[in-house]
Amino acid sequence: MAGKNQHVVRREDGWAVLGAGNSRDTARYGTQAEAIDRATEIARNQQSEVLIHGRDGRIRERNSYGNDPFPPRG
Repeated sequence: MAGKNQHVVRREDGWAVLGAGNSRDTARYGTQAEAIDRATEIARNQQSEVLIHGRDGRIRERNSYGNDPFPPRG
């Protein structure tokens, strides 16, 4: 069974990793790159997705590290 998707979201003091459905941040970082690295590590362990939000709060990128039902060909 896949784990929770991990969201990288903007905070007043930097960036945070937030598990889907959680009310508290998993971790906070000074840069988005650091938060993405940690979210990716968690997603790989849990076989889930990373959803990266931009400064405006909208999802700008998503990466799957689990059982992708539509893998690319080739």
